[in-house]
Amino acid sequence: MDAVSVISLAIVVAVAIIIIKGIVIVPQSSAYVVERLGKYNKTLEGGFHIIIPILDSIRERLTKQEQIINIPQQNVITRDNVNISVDGIVFVQVEDARKATYGIVDFKNALANLSTTTLRAEIGQLALDETLSSRDTLNRKILTAIDDASVKWGVKTMRVELRDISVPLEIEEAMNMQMKAEREKRAIELKAMADKESVIREAEGEKEKAYLQAEAIERMADAQKYELEKVAEGQRKAMLMINSAMAENPQAAEFLLAKDRVAAFAELARNESNDKVIVPYETTEMIGSLSILKDMFTGKGA
Repeated sequence: MDAVSVISLAIVVAVAIIIIKGIVIVPQSSAYVVERLGKYNKTLEGGFHIIIPILDSIRERLTKQEQIINIPQQNVITRDNVNISVDGIVFVQVEDARKATYGIVDFKNALANLSTTTLRAEIGQLALDETLSSRDTLNRKILTAIDDASVKWGVKTMRVELRDISVPLEIEEAMNMQMKAEREKRAIELKAMADKESVIREAEGEKEKAYLQAEAIERMADAQKYELEKVAEGQRKAMLMINSAMAENPQAAEFLLAKDRVAAFAELARNESNDKVIVPYETTEMIGSLSILKDMFTGKGA
């Protein structure tokens, strides 16, 4: 093979290498930062791209998917001087590949350290009970503080989650005793409230019972009064009718007297007593007449 053939083959190989080096295929959800002669040129998003080999070089390959940054376990002192252990995770996403490349040396390490210092500062403002019961609030505060700083680096902080908050054993035992005492206190309060409610309901029941009894007595009295009034009204009407009948017929009075005598003798006849004496009506009239004659003669003799 002569020199010309070798040179031609070398040129072809060089051109093929340049073409291959100039073709860049960027995966979906990724971003490549390209520099030309050491200076930022452009950002390649997902898809097919061509660059100029030798002049252009890929400075950084970044993913735009959410990434997890661990907050290592660390000791933090609360406002009431309790030493606790806390760890967590931070979810971030690259939004601007250029800022993420040139704005900070290592944004993951920077966010991890920023999360640690922010976590210490926020927990230092809270008491132990507030730290344990306000985890969501604490997550939001740390998220806000980190996001304000990370936005300058082209990184969006999506959320912050505290995974574990551990307290010393003696503090945990004291908290358990306190919780037990609180539960017992709550049980006593609930029992007292239940007893109070029972007494109140019983008193209300007695009150309602007395009211209903009084109302029943009042209604019975009204009924009896109404009955007596109706009976009196009936008797009055009967008397008026009897008087009217006697005025129209003088024998009506004798009929009524005879009717009453017959009823009286019938009642005496039904009586089983051996000491009774039934005297005919004519005899009683005769005795009455003799008594009247006696009184008359006695009066004359005087």
